[in-house]
Amino acid sequence: MNIGFFDRVVRLLAGLGLVFFDYLANASWEIIFLLFGAWSVTTSVFGWCPFYKVFGVRTCPTSFQEQNQTQNPE
Repeated sequence: MNIGFFDRVVRLLAGLGLVFFDYLANASWEIIFLLFGAWSVTTSVFGWCPFYKVFGVRTCPTSFQEQNQTQNPE
């Protein structure tokens, strides 16, 4: 995950707003609003943005990487 909670909420609200606005737009702009809205909602739900990964941006304060812990069999 590389998207923080606040960023996810903003993306979700903006994406749902764009999808709703898609129904009010004319046919030439409809697909653009739908694509941007669906992209925002999808990245918000999964909490991961490929553009953030490419540019090295991270708004999520927690790292979910696996830690290799060696166990001593005693």
